[in-house]
Parts: sequence; structure tokens; C-alpha cells
Amino acid sequence: MSEIRFVVPLRRWVNALPPIWVDAGLAALVWIVQLWPLLSRPSPYGGPWHWWGYAVVTLAVLPLVWRRRAPAAVLVATLLATSLYDLVDEVASQPIWYAGLVATYTVAVSCTRWLRVTLLLLAVGGGLLLVGSSETALRGVVLFVTAYAVGRAAATARAHAATLEERAAQLDRERQAAAERAAERERARIARDMHDILAHAVSLMVVQAEAGPVAVAANPARAVAAFDAIASAGRDAMDQLRRLLDVLKEEEGPRAPQPTIAALPALAGRLEAAGVEVATTVTGRPRRLPPDVEVAAYRIVQEAFTNILKHAGARRAGLTLTWQDDTLMIDVTDDGRGRGAALPSGGNGLIGIRERAAACGGSADAGPLPGGAGFRVLVRLPLRAREAVHQ
Repeated sequence: MSEIRFVVPLRRWVNALPPIWVDAGLAALVWIVQLWPLLSRPSPYGGPWHWWGYAVVTLAVLPLVWRRRAPAAVLVATLLATSLYDLVDEVASQPIWYAGLVATYTVAVSCTRWLRVTLLLLAVGGGLLLVGSSETALRGVVLFVTAYAVGRAAATARAHAATLEERAAQLDRERQAAAERAAERERARIARDMHDILAHAVSLMVVQAEAGPVAVAANPARAVAAFDAIASAGRDAMDQLRRLLDVLKEEEGPRAPQPTIAALPALAGRLEAAGVEVATTVTGRPRRLPPDVEVAAYRIVQEAFTNILKHAGARRAGLTLTWQDDTLMIDVTDDGRGRGAALPSGGNGLIGIRERAAACGGSADAGPLPGGAGFRVLVRLPLRAREAVHQ
């Protein structure tokens, strides 16, 4: 474990150095190792070894400094210099392969397929021609082929690591894009919520405010109820807007739940307080809905009630919830004069209803009732989450 703790920081330190510094250090190490027989053993001819051995070793090792810039040229230069070593007898008897092995490894890592195979054959063939002993020749072939194989393994590992890094980067970009799309959808949802909340509250307050002065003289109790309804609608709008604004804050904290189907009776009560009689009917067995469908159902009914206040001039309205096997049908009708248009081309409210239904995997239709005796909004919402619907 202690060795690993030492090796990992050392590798990071080496990788942080300029490549030419690393190659120069490697060349110096190979140069010392290759000169060691000339430095450690005395010459049998008396005096120091011939200067030729030192010169050839230096010529063979020096090109390694540029091995990454020109790997093929470095290998050729190293092999040519190595072939000159035995031209003089007064040198230490040794194979000077180390620089050639390092250059062969670099060629296997960096060069194209045909170039590296050609250079490997050149290195092996040249060694077989120049080495007199078959044992030494076989050892040289094994070493050069091994250096080539290690180089190819390193190149494959690097390519695999690069592929994994690119894949990780691509996944990260996809996650960021998905997060941005989710943020856009959330902003759109919040914008729709704010539209529904403000439109409903303002419409309710306008209707009550218009009825208040008329009722002050004729029916003071009704006037008081109208002003109470205005205050209640304002407080409710403020509470719901505060929840939405809390969502936009960075810090996490307790948040009030979004309105759901359970709050529809209170919503119908506010419409009745504005002077519209509401008949609510529920058929089928109510079941738990996904959170997004719950909120969508409430907002759709809220927008439909707002349209009744703003456009219908109705006295009576109907809200029918029909629970089917896999669908919740929401049917909102009124007996007013209607909008005079068939589908959501006449305003943002009906467009918002259709968008909310589609976002949950459902659908919405709106239009005048037969004979023009009112208006109807019919919405179908799935009882499962949208992902399940699309499977």
C-alpha cells in the first residue's frame, strides 16, 4: 500500500513535466546503463577502453531525446549507430540494445500500422545479420518483439482510456443538456402556474368588486360577502405565488404542497362566491395520481373556472370527474354565452389547458355546447406517469 501511495504521486509529477524533459531523463538513464560495462570493468588491452565504444553508445542514445517528435527517424538513427559498435575490437563485449528497445516501443505506440511493422522487420532483420551468435540473435529478436508488443498494448490502453474519457464527456454533456431542458420545462410550468393563479384571482376579484357597489345599497350582507371573497382570493393567490417563488430559490427548505384534486371543492366554492352555481359530480373510484397529473388537474379546472368568470357570463357551471380504468376525465361546462370559438385559438387560457394536458400525456378539447347554450372543456388525463404511458 505504501508503494502505491508513492508511485501515484510520482507518476502525476512525471506527467506534469514537459515531455522533452522526461525523454532527456530517460536518455540519460539509458546512456548510464549502456556505458556501465565500459566504466565498471577494466580493459584487457591495458588502459581505458577505446573511445569508440563511448562515442557509439552516445550516438545511439542521444536521439531518444526526440523520440516522441520523430519516432521512426529516432529508431533508424539508433539502429545505425548500434551497428557501428563492433567495428573496433577494444570495446566492452555487450549488446547495446537498450536505446533500440526504447525506440521500438515508441514506434509501436506512435506510428501507423505499416510503418511500425516495416521498422520492426528492419530492426529484427538487421540484428540477425549483424549478430554472430545464434543465441544472442534469438535473445535480440525476443526483446525487440516484446518491446513492440508492450508498445502496442500501451497504445491500445491509451486509446481505450481516451474513448472512455470521450464517452464520459459526452454523457456529461447529455446530462447538462437534459438538466437545461428540465429547467426550461420547469420555468414554463412555473410561468403557466403564475398565469393560472393570477388570472383566476384577478378575475374573481374583478367580478366581486363589480358586484360590491351594487350590493351595498340593496343587500349589505352580500356586499360584505363580496369583499370577503376579494380578500380570500387575494390571500390564496399570494400563498400560491409564494410557493412558486420558493421553488426558484437556491436554498432548500420546507415547502407547502402544490394544490391537488382534493382542493377542487374549495375552488368551486370561490366560484360560487362570485355568483356562479357549481354542481360537482364524481363517478368511478378515485385513485392516487402522479404529482404532475394532480397539479395539472387542479390548474386545468382553475383555468376553466377563470374562463367562466371572464367570458361566459354564466349563472350555472358543472364539474364532472369521471374515474375510468386508466384515465381521469374532467368535464367543465357552463350555461353562459361561451367564447364563440371551437378550440384554443381564442386565448392563452385554453392554450394553457391543452399544454398542461399534453405535458402529462393526455389531451384536451374545448368548444361551445350544441345550440350555443354554453361552453364545454373536456380533458383526458392518464392515471399513470407520462413515462409509463409512452412505454
